[in-house]
Amino acid sequence: MHAQAVRLIEARGLHLDDSQQRMLARLAGWLQARIRPSAWRRRPAAGAYLWGGVGRGKSLLLAALFEAAAVASKRRVHVHALLQEVQQRMLAFAGHADPLQRVADELTSEARLLYLDEFHVHDIGDAILLGRLLQPLIERDCILLFSSNYAPAQLCPNPLYHSRFKPFADLLQRRCLVLQMDAGPDYRACSSRHWGRYMKGPAALLEARLAHVPATSQLLLQRRALTLRGMDRRTVWLDFSALCRQPLASGDYLQLCQRFAHIAIGDLPPLKYCSLDEQQRLVNFIDIAYDSGCELWLQSESALDVLCAGVSHGDFSRTRSRLAQLRQEQVESLAC
Repeated sequence: MHAQAVRLIEARGLHLDDSQQRMLARLAGWLQARIRPSAWRRRPAAGAYLWGGVGRGKSLLLAALFEAAAVASKRRVHVHALLQEVQQRMLAFAGHADPLQRVADELTSEARLLYLDEFHVHDIGDAILLGRLLQPLIERDCILLFSSNYAPAQLCPNPLYHSRFKPFADLLQRRCLVLQMDAGPDYRACSSRHWGRYMKGPAALLEARLAHVPATSQLLLQRRALTLRGMDRRTVWLDFSALCRQPLASGDYLQLCQRFAHIAIGDLPPLKYCSLDEQQRLVNFIDIAYDSGCELWLQSESALDVLCAGVSHGDFSRTRSRLAQLRQEQVESLAC
């Protein structure tokens, strides 16, 4: 499995550093033992929880192992998408005793190996829901993979709620192989991959680029009307205020990214002047947009470094790393 995972990574033109090689070997050994346990060896941990700084290759390693694993039923899902799915599935069991147990039954019947990418929680409702889901997944012998920027004890860091999530963090620590990636360079920042554009310049710049997109005033997301600048079958165009200055949820952003291949956001302000709630919504949106594979265009009158300066949000380092992979364009006026 280790050799196959290495080949998958190298086929993408990537090469692992020594630290990544050691981590991949350790994870591959654990996963092989988990898939085919031995009667005379100690039972391996139920899951593997890999955490560390942004851009260190956590998702790269786990995705390669996931693909190489000889498991017929397996699934990779981002934590935001899982939360939305679990909530929807629970509605189908309304009126039944403990619908979350029934959802866990469904999930484990559909996938023996479940990879939860970008595992992090800030909202206490989401934290408790995910925490309560972990126990039945482990009890049903589901093989779990987690990537995260946080150690289990650092999840749900808000001091008002942390004690309520602590039993679930302890469960992760106790039942999973918890490994920390060594500190090192942010490889994402060095990547040649561009998943969109960052345009420094006046709002008219974006308007000129999207002149072909029909003007549209609103889009209904779940039960909320979203104010738009324009929309066609492939593209949706709106301003930062519509995206982040109203109480949109991760489910709304998932719906946007599932419906449109191209999303354009205009008039981004320097984020240090935004509220923590607004920063959190942008963090959630960027996570979902990046994971969905959609093309993102952002426009601001501030350079990217200025836009991101002074942001105190705890998850913003991951967002900043992903924004660095947008192709940066600077146009001061349309005459240029």
